[in-house]
Amino acid sequence: MTTLIPILGDQLSRDLSALRHADQATTRLLMMEVAEETRYVRHHKTKIAYIFAAMRHHAEALRSAGWHVDYVTLDDPENSGSFTGEIARAIDRHRPDRIVVTEAGEWRVAAMLDAWETLFGIPVEIRTDDRFIASHAEFGQWIEDRKQLRMEFFYREMRQKTGLLMDGGKPEGGQWNFDADNRKPARGDLLMPRPLSFAPDAITQEVLALVAARFGDHPGSLDGFDYAVTADDALRQQGYFLRHALPQFGDYQDAMLTGERFLWHSILSPYINSGLLDPLVLCHAAEAEYRAGRAPLNSTEGFIRQIIGWREYMRGIYWSQGPDYVNRNFLDARRDLPAFYWTGETDMHCLKEAIGQTLATAHAHHIQRLMVTGNYALLIGADPKQVHRWYLEVYLDAYEWVELPNTLGMSQFGDGGLLGSKPYAASGAYINRMSDYCQHCRYDVKQRVGPDACPFNALYWDFMARNEDKLARNPRLSMPYRNWARMDDATQGALRGQAAAHLASLDDAPGYG
Repeated sequence: MTTLIPILGDQLSRDLSALRHADQATTRLLMMEVAEETRYVRHHKTKIAYIFAAMRHHAEALRSAGWHVDYVTLDDPENSGSFTGEIARAIDRHRPDRIVVTEAGEWRVAAMLDAWETLFGIPVEIRTDDRFIASHAEFGQWIEDRKQLRMEFFYREMRQKTGLLMDGGKPEGGQWNFDADNRKPARGDLLMPRPLSFAPDAITQEVLALVAARFGDHPGSLDGFDYAVTADDALRQQGYFLRHALPQFGDYQDAMLTGERFLWHSILSPYINSGLLDPLVLCHAAEAEYRAGRAPLNSTEGFIRQIIGWREYMRGIYWSQGPDYVNRNFLDARRDLPAFYWTGETDMHCLKEAIGQTLATAHAHHIQRLMVTGNYALLIGADPKQVHRWYLEVYLDAYEWVELPNTLGMSQFGDGGLLGSKPYAASGAYINRMSDYCQHCRYDVKQRVGPDACPFNALYWDFMARNEDKLARNPRLSMPYRNWARMDDATQGALRGQAAAHLASLDDAPGYG
């Protein structure tokens, strides 16, 4: 009996559930580079190159392990351009008796998998993706009868389930969360660790040439591509981070510095999300650094929380809320995302830095995404669906299941507080406190009105004022609304006029790219 096992581009794991107990002699693995997946949004060139290069290297690793791999390249003249079309061609080639596949990570692809059995008339077994700690059923049970879905409480259950950083039944160090210790601004440091650089081999160079030729209209650059594209190299970066960056990751995880793209961040999320690294193995390795006295608790806990807390929680929110989650727009935000999100050409230095490095490397860390690019989009009232699309396009680690809740829910408050207890809106003071960006900006972060005033300042108050009917009852916003109420009419008018002038300048420029 012949079994066909499709392996998708984010399933590059040797221990994938679909492969377990399969007979290599009677199994055919199918890997597909399809145009439909590259163009449903305009993915960053580096993102496409990374996924294809990692897929091709994974195929070689599977062949070396004894598997029969049927690999369809993008430039194959017979390539149908879609997963379903390639399944049909593979069925013609291999005449399988059944299909076994690990469940898809996104609603869009899951709908394709669900249709295959009826469409092709052969049994299709869709197996659970057990690379995650919480199953869909477990998360569904957790959210039952909860009026508020707060990650912190879910995270505590994941700590107890995994045993990570636990002291018997209690959290290591006597508390669950050390985030209060992880908000220090950073200074430039010649000894700051730099992620490992992996020179493209012949396989990757072929992919880079393909992407350059086929996706010239997509955002971003391929210059200096040096990401890991094999499991072995991803493990090398994992080890490097744990030894050299984890010890100070906690203190400076929210910091931003001009010209510093990585600081003490791990640069491991692309490898986790595509399957090259096992997230739970990584967390146990981080815990071992703490147990050995080589990393402090605040760093280790903060890093582990991002993986077994936020990452798992985002997946749970995505699948529990359904495909219509993407259409939520609690604040009725309708503005087009400014065109400089695709060029980086703006006088606001913080945005220029965050967007510039994003276009160059397909990477920015979580505070740049949340409190610079996301904060600005929130303040101007950008359409959250457009914001979601941009984040999905430009980041190497962005898959819809993890990106959509982070963007629409946490960053843009599009779900009205299902995910986060308040909007992450902030004036220029936050950016000034956590970075050196304002020192290099043509605007003055201390001014609220006038030609040299930081746009974030007036936009913040304008955001609060125009959304007062929806946000004023939020207990976490009581203080800013009291401060707004204390301002006299002239001050309020000046701030709203300043914001209106900035928003009008956006209306005069090209919008959504």
